Amino acid sequence: MRRVRGRSTIFTQGGASIARIEGKTTGLKSDQLHRIERLARGKPRAQEIVSPETARRLAALSRETGRQLGLLIDRRGQVTHVLVGDRRGVLIPDLRLFRFSPGHLRGLRMVHTHLEPGGLDREDLTDLLLVRLDLMVAVEVDAAGLPGRTHLAYLVAEGEDRWTVHSYANPHEMRASPLDLIEQAEAQMRRHIRGITTEGVPRALLVGITGSSAERAEEAMAELAELARTAGMEVVSTYLQTRAKPDPRTIIGPGKLREITIDALDEAADILVFATELSPSQLRAVTDETELKVIDRTMLILDIFAQHAHSRGGKIQVELAQLRYLLPRLVGKGTALSRLAGGIGTRGPGETKLEVDRRRIRQRIGKLEKDLAHLTRERKTRRKRRGADTTPIVSIVGYTNVGKSTLLNTLTRSDEVAENKLFATLDPVSRRLTTAEGTLCILTDTVGLIRDLPPELERAFAATFEEIGDADLILHLADASAPNTGEQIVTVEETLESLGLEGIPVMLVLNKSDLVERSVLPNLRRRFGALTVSALDRDTLGEMVGEVRARLNEMATRRRREAEGLST
Repeated sequence: MRRVRGRSTIFTQGGASIARIEGKTTGLKSDQLHRIERLARGKPRAQEIVSPETARRLAALSRETGRQLGLLIDRRGQVTHVLVGDRRGVLIPDLRLFRFSPGHLRGLRMVHTHLEPGGLDREDLTDLLLVRLDLMVAVEVDAAGLPGRTHLAYLVAEGEDRWTVHSYANPHEMRASPLDLIEQAEAQMRRHIRGITTEGVPRALLVGITGSSAERAEEAMAELAELARTAGMEVVSTYLQTRAKPDPRTIIGPGKLREITIDALDEAADILVFATELSPSQLRAVTDETELKVIDRTMLILDIFAQHAHSRGGKIQVELAQLRYLLPRLVGKGTALSRLAGGIGTRGPGETKLEVDRRRIRQRIGKLEKDLAHLTRERKTRRKRRGADTTPIVSIVGYTNVGKSTLLNTLTRSDEVAENKLFATLDPVSRRLTTAEGTLCILTDTVGLIRDLPPELERAFAATFEEIGDADLILHLADASAPNTGEQIVTVEETLESLGLEGIPVMLVLNKSDLVERSVLPNLRRRFGALTVSALDRDTLGEMVGEVRARLNEMATRRRREAEGLST
């Protein structure tokens, strides 16, 4: 059995829709089509999975046409789809209108014929699991066109195989109540889900691909897991597939995507998070295949920014970045759009803004750009006023979650938000650093940087990054305990260069020294030419403050001499 998005014919009786006929109807005689249509009119009794008469007619037509035939039946006993296949199988149509949720099945059972003995094959059982059907029934058809051995399968919550299969001599022997079996299966699923989930916490599966550098890919997936945790998700599993290049349709191969979909259903996962940015067509394809909410790394970062934006400027920048990113993805009315609306990946603009048409979104983007330009002018005015103050400015810059806000709080005895989360700070924060000798400088905490920062965010936060350009000294804070400290340092250096800030003096400081073996610290200092501190321990900051004072004094002396030289 295979799943497809096929065309269908809807037959009616007295103006009312009976059922959809899906599949390969080409080549059938009009009389055969008429009799296949009549299969939709049979309705089993409440205690029947399929009526004996319907099973007999289904088998006879299947043998006559040489094709597998199938019925999809809802819980009221109404046939919703009549399926026409070939000798090898039938095609399951698009069933997105028949939604299911964790702990619940789709509300449809499948009854189809097999022209060869052998029972339910692996593809039948996989589709039972993937499509989340109530029941899967295969009726073997003998040479005379009569129904023979009949096989019934339904899902169970646990076990090596996620289904139970029963076989009967013929459909008449299949006396189990369909509703009882369905209730039993759903009750097991609900008990299983309650045992593994936390109410209100989204469960995510992380998906990535690796090419030549497996180590780099694993580091990227670890960072993606931290991003997901920061966004409020529970990471259930991580999948990293080795591929020379991404699949143009779904990033990963179809077999791996099917495996992930099954695991997502078993683990009651809500979201697939891709480490690779998805194109609009890939987003729609993966969403259609899995019927799960699908986001990529960029959408995840945008969501985190939306959660942490508090000032008017921050909110404008985040919404602008989100709308620019989502605009090309708001195509059609499929599940990709409906599952994007609201929740993780779309905080900020909100559901109503995502559902408006492109013209209104462009109008919104235009207004936000004007608002942002106005805020940028105000920032420049404030910086000019601040320029009259001769107090030097030191900007704390670094990879996200290296402890910039904690360092600011410890040095200035302030209480800015400092969390063990990525991008906890979005809006620049400035405080005076006063020592026993007097005011040393103005410390500015800036938004954290990250590898492969989404272009939409870099554009939107250009005004924020301009704050760094006013600094007399950049305090580059890095995480001494990170497994990839060197790569994070390079990322920050490359970002500063791309912003045109390479002319500002930089002082490198390794934070979180309390999380590193003391014997390792001297090697780290020599390797990176940096000081080591613990932002949580004020006693470790004396050497750094002294070095900052020395550098600022040196700059002031040089500028004074340059000014005196010009005056003479």
